[in-house]
Amino acid sequence: MSADKDIIVVGAGPAGLAAALECHLRGHDVAVVAPPRGPRDERTAALLGGSVTLLRRIGAWDLLAEKAPMRALRIVDATRRLFRAPEVTFHASEIGLPEFGYNIRNADLVDALEACVAERGLPRHTASVDGMTIEPDAVSLRLATGGRLGARLVVAADGRRSAVRQAAGIGVREWRYDQSALVANLSHTAAHNDISTEFHTEAGPLTFVPLTGSRSSMVWVDRPDAVARRREMDEAALAGGIEERSSSLLGAISIDGPRQVFPLSGMTAERFAAARTVLVGEAAHVFPPIGAQGLNLGYRDVAALGAILPRPGQDPGATDRLDAYERSRRADVLSRTAAVDALNRTLLTGFLPVQAARGLGLFLLDRVQPLRQAMMRQGVVATR
Repeated sequence: MSADKDIIVVGAGPAGLAAALECHLRGHDVAVVAPPRGPRDERTAALLGGSVTLLRRIGAWDLLAEKAPMRALRIVDATRRLFRAPEVTFHASEIGLPEFGYNIRNADLVDALEACVAERGLPRHTASVDGMTIEPDAVSLRLATGGRLGARLVVAADGRRSAVRQAAGIGVREWRYDQSALVANLSHTAAHNDISTEFHTEAGPLTFVPLTGSRSSMVWVDRPDAVARRREMDEAALAGGIEERSSSLLGAISIDGPRQVFPLSGMTAERFAAARTVLVGEAAHVFPPIGAQGLNLGYRDVAALGAILPRPGQDPGATDRLDAYERSRRADVLSRTAAVDALNRTLLTGFLPVQAARGLGLFLLDRVQPLRQAMMRQGVVATR
């Protein structure tokens, strides 16, 4: 089977476009395959230091006009339980950084990445993948619009229901939470002071992440029936409920744009590479919106992919390259999946020893400086 390209990236979201640019930067002949872009995504992504490093390297960072710095991260135990943790605030300056990262609108991020792809002349095929044939030396993709494309390596960045992952025979482990997330952007009268704040409640976190000016993005995780009620509230009633639950931290609040609701679930692929295919982003793992891990972990996938690619002219889909990618991602993805899952479940449990352990952990993070610094460095660890 002949290969038209060294690498084909299937998917044109933030992870897929970044993967295409990273592979091109490493000297490989790359194309992108994806259906037409959908409606603009007004949600935001809190991108930590490693993700910013990647975006700088592939040339997209300077094209982002609006990016709000996160100079501090605050955790407030807003439960009404017997064991409550102290309020903890982490400052980027404690580890010698001006900020932990930046909050960016997803639509703006995709705009910047698309501009980079166009500037570098990467071919883009507007089509979905209708089938995939894997042979020892190449992969052939059958496009829904007709025709085929061949590559020595396929990067699956086509989301949690990835057709490429399924065609490669990679299974997944999925789970659901009895929670939903209400997502909206807010305007407010009090300054956020570049601080991201997470209120921990018995049903999940209520998180405010700075946007530019007196604006913030909000993710409110709660039981599905409570979230459904809030989705139907008029703007004044919803804004009043947010003010009350956040103890008026941001002053008077108004809803700034549409609100969206997402059921919470998780997914991890059984493998991250197989059969001349590697998985990145939500094709590999799905997280609840807790701890800013979702897209940041996807960008760690992209950086790891770049690190295992051979020199131009060599086979990027060779077995040793796939094995190297699998090794590089397994421990990172599984450990972060376990951490986010455990954090969420400790909020939901009524088991007193677990509540006490969570409170003790936050107390130690508040008081033990080496532990604080180690945790912060791990959170913003630079991608390779």
